[in-house]
Amino acid sequence: MATLKKSVEIIGHGIHSGAAVRMVVHPSKAHGIFFNRVDMPGTGPIAATYDNVGETKMRNTTIGDVKSAHVQTIEHLMAALFVAGVDSAVIDIDGPETPILDGSAAEFYKDFIDAGVTRGNMKKIVVRRTVVAHAAEVRRGMNIFSRIKWWLINTVSGRKSNGYVKLEPGDGKTLDITATLIYPEKIIGAQTFSFKFDGTKKSVDAFVRDIARARTFGKYSEWEYLKKHGMARGANENNVIALNNSGDGTLNKTIWPDEFVRHKIIDAIGDMNTSGGFIVGKLTSFKGSHALNNLVLKKLFSNPENYDIIGSK
Repeated sequence: MATLKKSVEIIGHGIHSGAAVRMVVHPSKAHGIFFNRVDMPGTGPIAATYDNVGETKMRNTTIGDVKSAHVQTIEHLMAALFVAGVDSAVIDIDGPETPILDGSAAEFYKDFIDAGVTRGNMKKIVVRRTVVAHAAEVRRGMNIFSRIKWWLINTVSGRKSNGYVKLEPGDGKTLDITATLIYPEKIIGAQTFSFKFDGTKKSVDAFVRDIARARTFGKYSEWEYLKKHGMARGANENNVIALNNSGDGTLNKTIWPDEFVRHKIIDAIGDMNTSGGFIVGKLTSFKGSHALNNLVLKKLFSNPENYDIIGSK
C-alpha cells in the first residue's frame, strides 16, 4: 500500500459539465481510492471501483449514483495515481466532475510526484483466464433511449461499433496494453500503440515521455450536438484536440501524429485501476471504450478462476 506524503490541491473545471471544481487529494491509511462530495454532506465516500461505476455512456467513467452523489471523468486522474504508485487516497471534491486540466494525465502525475509518494507495493491481480467484452454486449445492456443515442452518435460520426476489449494471461509481470483505433477521419485513420508497464522507473519514464501528455479529442462538428446533450461544455482548444469538420486535420496542433491512440492508453490504464489493484496481464483494446473496459473487468471478477490476487487486500 502506498499513499501521498502530503495533500494535493487541484483546481479547474469539468470537460463535460463545464463547472468550476476544487479537488484535494489526501493521504490515506486505508487501501483504495475514495471520493467525498464535500458539496453534498452526508452522502458518504464514493469508491473508485469497477463495481461502483454508475455510467460510461458520456465518453467517460462515472462512479457512484448518477442520480445522487457521483463523480464523472475519473479516468485521467486514476491513470496518474496508478503510474505514480498511489493506491490509497481520499479525494475531496466540490462538484460532479474532476478537473480536465489540459485533457491528459500529465499535470495530475506531476502534482503527485511533486507531493511525494510513500513506498509500498500494489496488490497484483494476475489474469489467469481470457475474458472478452464486445460492443454488442454493451448495446444489449442499454435501454432504448441510450441505444438511440448510441446509434445517432455513430451515424453522425460514420464510425462502426464493432469494438472489443480483451484481457488474457501475459508474462506474469506487466500490464501489457495494445490499443487500436479505426476512425473514418483521415487525420486519425487506423492507429495502434503498445505499452508495457511493470512499475519500474523505465516504464514510468516511458509513460511520462510517450503517453502522459496525450489529450482527449473530438470532432468540432459534433461539439454543438454534445453540448446540447450535456457533454463537452468545458471543452476548449487547450484541453481537447479538435478535428476540423472535414476530418483531414486539426484546429490545434497535435504532440504526435498518433496522439489519439496514445490517449486511449491513458483511458485504459485509468479504467483498469478501478480493479483495486495492478492488473497483470495482456490487454487488447480494439476500438475500445470506457464501457468495454468496465465490462471486461466485471467479466474478469465474475469467476475467481479467472484471476489470482498477490499481496494484501
